[in-house]
Amino acid sequence: MKVHVVSESIYITKGNGVHTAFMELIELLKEKNDVEVVVNEEGHGDVFHCHTYGPYYFWKGLRYKGRRIHTVHVIPDSIKGSLPYWRIFMPFVKWYFKMVYSYADVCLAISPMVEQGIKDLGANTRIVKLSNPIHVEKWKRTAEMRSEGRRMLGLSDTDFVVLGVGQLQGRKGVEDFLDVAESIPEAQFVWAGGRPFGVFTEGITRIDAKVAKSAQVKFTGMLDLDKMPFIYAAADLLLFPSYQENCPLAPLEAAASGMPVVFRNIKEYTLLYENTYLKANTTSEFIELTRRLMHDKSFYEQGLKISEEMIMQFDKKIIREKLIQLYQELSYNRNRIPLHKLSVR
Repeated sequence: MKVHVVSESIYITKGNGVHTAFMELIELLKEKNDVEVVVNEEGHGDVFHCHTYGPYYFWKGLRYKGRRIHTVHVIPDSIKGSLPYWRIFMPFVKWYFKMVYSYADVCLAISPMVEQGIKDLGANTRIVKLSNPIHVEKWKRTAEMRSEGRRMLGLSDTDFVVLGVGQLQGRKGVEDFLDVAESIPEAQFVWAGGRPFGVFTEGITRIDAKVAKSAQVKFTGMLDLDKMPFIYAAADLLLFPSYQENCPLAPLEAAASGMPVVFRNIKEYTLLYENTYLKANTTSEFIELTRRLMHDKSFYEQGLKISEEMIMQFDKKIIREKLIQLYQELSYNRNRIPLHKLSVR
């Protein structure tokens, strides 16, 4: 069986979680010899699996009627705090995403909020719940990675390093991260991420003005994916103050690297995560938890344990098995082979 994996991100916007998920899907599928993987322009397959939703998605999917899979990373709510003037564009965004989801024969909902978002639009598609997998061995830190990461960032061995990861936009909570940094001058703060969508990013002027006033945070800009394991290894703590997410990869990568993660307390995570996680409601609570993790060794160890348990839910082997099962179902449907034993639940 041959799987055609597609994403426009490889051509235009690599500095985001969608591109990471696309690249890691390819890596995951190639771990065994049970499927052949075709990427973008390399040819055609038995089933079609796309991660993005632009014209390329509709064009490449033309010959795959009945065999189109779309991993839904973005729902209409995702543009709030991401695009400027998002309220004006929201009616069009809802119309467009309904068309995107309906074009797919199967939409993979990476979180309960994504599943509900697809249903709310009334899209004519089958929904399968399947989270993003995490490649734990890829992110697990070593002493050498930590040393190299700190060299890359210009940090000393003794610094307590607080990391933020994401695009420089309001939705990601970068302004709150800056406020936390200003309140804890004894720590070193790093933000990894830039603006892959350029001027089509919410809050450029506002955020840039705040960044210019901050001497407490190092900004790396957009980094290639292969550098991120070193950046995570250099850090002691990830703050993830985003206001809206679906199934974000950055906190899973950080947890797999071996550090506590502090989330904003939002509904999406309550529905998504099966195990407990550290969370804050306000900037003051982010500051309080950061200080406690810096100075309370037993609490820090508890944070590490929480991270270990959190990522167990995203086991790549289980997710891969379900994906292969789905591919087989769609491929066999094409050939009219009975599928009563191959349905994905």
